[in-house]
Amino acid sequence: MNTATSAHINSVNRVYSDENHSAFTDMCRFNDRLYLCFRTCPDGHGVFSTSSIIIMASSDGSEWTRVHSFNVPNRDTRDPHFLIFREKLFLYTGTWLPSVEGELRDLNDHLGYAVLTKDGRSWEGPHLLEGTYGHYIWRAASFGQTAYLCGRRRCGFRPNVESEKVQEEIEAVMLESDDGLVWRFAAFFNTDFGNETAFLFEPDGSVLALARGGGPQPARICRSSPPYAEWSRTNLDRNIGGPLLARWGNRYLVGGRKTLVADMVTNHGAFIEGQAITTLYWLQNDILHEIVELPSAGDNSYPGFIEIDEHRALVSYYSSHEGQASIYLANLNLT
Repeated sequence: MNTATSAHINSVNRVYSDENHSAFTDMCRFNDRLYLCFRTCPDGHGVFSTSSIIIMASSDGSEWTRVHSFNVPNRDTRDPHFLIFREKLFLYTGTWLPSVEGELRDLNDHLGYAVLTKDGRSWEGPHLLEGTYGHYIWRAASFGQTAYLCGRRRCGFRPNVESEKVQEEIEAVMLESDDGLVWRFAAFFNTDFGNETAFLFEPDGSVLALARGGGPQPARICRSSPPYAEWSRTNLDRNIGGPLLARWGNRYLVGGRKTLVADMVTNHGAFIEGQAITTLYWLQNDILHEIVELPSAGDNSYPGFIEIDEHRALVSYYSSHEGQASIYLANLNLT
């Protein structure tokens, strides 16, 4: 693999922007159409029951039309992600219960939901995902006839932990499903500092996982083979907020909000306005090789990816560098 290969930005278009906070994107190709999803909320980035998920479609990536939107009553919906499984397109969202009169949110009240479609036009749901109570679900992937989902939860579902910010108390599990709606425990892949994780399966069923890292902890590369009982873990040199892990040609592509270890230690993992940048990398031998920074600042990241061919791709993400957090689409080619 030529790690010197970089990505050139042909164009960046703001594909969705209004008075709401719009964020947390994903993309996929299904039945010869391109799909883009994200969360929007009039009350901002935080946990609010006024949030909803928007799904848009395009034939070529230039013109986008809203094809579905939904919310979950009395819950915050966020971090939507696609999965193509058993000839259906699923969209998964993790949901919080908003705080009441200053009470702390409880991770044990998390619950996953999904909508799904067979044709991209008629959508079912939202369906409550059995087996996800107490889990904050994130990206999904599939291998063969089984779907897999990242679930972040409190260690042992212990009560009375002051907040979700006690990162040592957070573990990350792999959930599995035969139908995409009913889930069961499959394996632990991080027993502390569990966070947002993307899975990528190899042809032999082995899995590569990119875990964001909790609080001041750097991102981790995790690997396992069936039955996923044993995992190896390697720390990277930075935190990757809203991590993307995908194949682009014969390379592993990583994307997300860049926060260097030095910044994480100096600032105790705190978010610094204007410092974070949505960045893409090649991953080779557990080392990140930066290939492009996307126009972004402040509140940003959570990219989605569609490979057009081995030299061209589309990347969605959100950013507040032009004011209100909005949804952007970058058209890239390799140089």
